[in-house]
Amino acid sequence: CAVKSAQVLAEIAKNEEMKKPCIEADLVPTLIPLLESTDQEMLLHAGRAIGRICYENRDLQEELVKVGVIPSLVRILTDYAESEPLVHVDLLALCNLAVLDTAKEALSKTRVAEQLVKQLRRAENHERLEMVFEILQALAENDALKVQLVEAGVEEALSKILLRLQVSSQPEDTCIVKAASDLTASLLLGAIKPKALLLSKQKATGERTNLQQCGNQREATANGFCLSMLYCNGSCIRMVQLGVIHQLLDLWEKHAESDDVSVQHAALSALRNLAIPVVNEVQKLEEGVTERIQEVLRSEMLPVQFKLLGTLRTLADGQADAAEILAQDRLLLKRLVQWCNVNDNSSICGEAKRLLSSILRHTRSQEVVRAIQEAQGVKHLVSMMMSEEAAIQNEALSALAAASAIDLETLEESFKESQLVPSLHKLLQDDNTSPEVKCNSVGLLCSLLKSGNLRQEIEEAKIKETLEELCSHNSAAVLEEAVRALQVLRGET
Repeated sequence: CAVKSAQVLAEIAKNEEMKKPCIEADLVPTLIPLLESTDQEMLLHAGRAIGRICYENRDLQEELVKVGVIPSLVRILTDYAESEPLVHVDLLALCNLAVLDTAKEALSKTRVAEQLVKQLRRAENHERLEMVFEILQALAENDALKVQLVEAGVEEALSKILLRLQVSSQPEDTCIVKAASDLTASLLLGAIKPKALLLSKQKATGERTNLQQCGNQREATANGFCLSMLYCNGSCIRMVQLGVIHQLLDLWEKHAESDDVSVQHAALSALRNLAIPVVNEVQKLEEGVTERIQEVLRSEMLPVQFKLLGTLRTLADGQADAAEILAQDRLLLKRLVQWCNVNDNSSICGEAKRLLSSILRHTRSQEVVRAIQEAQGVKHLVSMMMSEEAAIQNEALSALAAASAIDLETLEESFKESQLVPSLHKLLQDDNTSPEVKCNSVGLLCSLLKSGNLRQEIEEAKIKETLEELCSHNSAAVLEEAVRALQVLRGET
């Protein structure tokens, strides 16, 4: 009678008022062992009963994980992958449990990623796809599971779905495309910059099989994180090789005029994360992606512009060819300066300044310097110098130093109008300015001393006294730069 009893309980649990009596009768602990049955009908009714009784009950769900329901669910998904009713009930259960951290931890010790990717590939209806995406989105928040999903080939599955559905205008297909784009962004989130990646590789190489032998837990965790980031980077590269970038751009363009911007944002978030690994940057240039992104920038939607500016900046950072392509677009440079004036949106204003700085730093071209000066962009780089973030201050200082080294004569008047010298003086006087920013400020100051007019302004501002004070700074680097600047001021070098 067990199968029939489970079926009756599954029907009873549909009624909200009957859930409490089921809980009080300890039916859940009684039903859980039935999930080890080999009778598919038993599994179906027991799974339905448990799922309905525990629905939206966090305490009961935590208890389910605690008593070991996760391995049973994964076993059912593995052994009965062709049984639509069982898979449906199993996926519903995973949807409810996957949001729990304890469930994610338990799932990371199983082969659930492999099974979910299989279900993603074979899903034929929207309901099934949405259910699988919901679970995958929750699992992608866990580093270990993210690695497993990549190893299971989730990128290929996502690429095929985007390729198949991006031409559709059906609302249900649009929802799936958005879910696929969101998941792509989640999988790529956390990928690291080339320098950090190199450091991680140095740390991780040779230690992949020795994590258990680490001297302490902190070291093991750090090495594990490095490996996880390497997998994230590999995921990015694999997705680029599969042509996901153009699929995302096609997707954005298709929905550019739509009132529902959710798909656009999902596609752009994924695109921005894909820009991170330096290997991808080279391939993007070869594929002409930079030009396509510039075309998309014609959009008047500020959130769209913000995400794309970030993508272009990532491309330009450390990649002179990309910066050169961007610098050749005079309309883009003028547009960047316009965005620098968008005072009611500090995010896009800041991103535009950073891209302008990146183009200048990486092209080191007199033509670009003059184009930015003509577009009145110099004052925005000077204002960027006064940011509260040291990294952004250094980006601006490096750009201005590069520009002054290339064509100081052209920029002289713009530097005076934008109050560059007083701004530098303020940075040097501020005790909160980081040593690196002070060093870069002094370096720029030395470049300005090559101009007679700017030297006079520096002398009149009594910056010499500030430099003398910096000669007793606790940072050896700041002290050394201050001494050098004083020597230049005195004409000793």
